[in-house]
Amino acid sequence: QVQLVESGGGSVQAGGSLRLSCAASGYTYSTYCMGWFRQAPGKEREGVAGIDSDGSTSYADSVKGRFTISLDNAKNTLYLQMNRLKPEDSAMYYCAADFRGWTSTSGGYLPLQYEYNYWGQGTQVTVSS
Repeated sequence: QVQLVESGGGSVQAGGSLRLSCAASGYTYSTYCMGWFRQAPGKEREGVAGIDSDGSTSYADSVKGRFTISLDNAKNTLYLQMNRLKPEDSAMYYCAADFRGWTSTSGGYLPLQYEYNYWGQGTQVTVSS
């Protein structure tokens, strides 16, 4: 059974940094795509960043240059380093994974929600001005 467990959320002032982690377990696939999404109250869930098993990454325009997605294969952990945080980054952040080979971040493509088949429970990020 695949499980994704996020951690690292919290409260920070604008301009600060946070690093989110997503520990993945229960899978043995060598080809996959993983990503981060976020959802603020009253808004649609939106893609933030994605990464392939080959290391290619993609980002939403709103976070390019501030957020970095990475994957530690030895620890089966996905990370999202968030720098220069803004109040509009406040949201619940979710980790997602696709192990079916349905999608990729090739060419800078940021996969959509339906392209992922596993989700974590979320971790809250609050940025105050």
